[in-house]
Amino acid sequence: MDIDLRFEAVDAAHWPDFEKLFGPQGAFYGCWCVALRLPHAVRTKMPPEERKAHIEARIMAGPPPGLLAYDADDPVAWLQVGPRHDVPQFNSPRTVSRPLDEGDAHDPSIWAVSCFFLTQKLRGKRLSHRLLRGAIDHARASGARYLEACPIDHAKQSKSVVLCVGATPIFDAAGFETVALRKDGRPLMRLDLMA
Repeated sequence: MDIDLRFEAVDAAHWPDFEKLFGPQGAFYGCWCVALRLPHAVRTKMPPEERKAHIEARIMAGPPPGLLAYDADDPVAWLQVGPRHDVPQFNSPRTVSRPLDEGDAHDPSIWAVSCFFLTQKLRGKRLSHRLLRGAIDHARASGARYLEACPIDHAKQSKSVVLCVGATPIFDAAGFETVALRKDGRPLMRLDLMA
């Protein structure tokens, strides 16, 4: 499948496309990509409409919390990528994605790519490598020093919803290195963008 992907930072002008991509279900079971933005106890008590309102307010406030990928004029994928401090639950001391050093959670030059979402018809078509390349280019152009991720080693199938964090082989291929392993199958990986 030959798709010419184009990336755009998600700002207020791109909200309609973000909303279109996530659809009436809000991507993964009404998540609206707030899983790493809100504590579990808060998020699970919110109906999907409130989660949607939360991410809409975040996008409207700026700076862009991620990228949309387009095939021609159609939004086909989302990447949550930005400074670690923008996704507080990625930094929780109870998570496998917690930072190497506590200060990393507040360092604006340490970024994380923490969620991938593709339209159903594009899943399993090996586009994640290109999506990750878009995230790397965006982080580097935005002045990030490091880009981190906490992918999953294995999923039962390439279209599995748990792959929203990305698959380890994709990050390996892009040059990320494992910097911590707090749980089997969930490495904390880092790419030095200045190297």
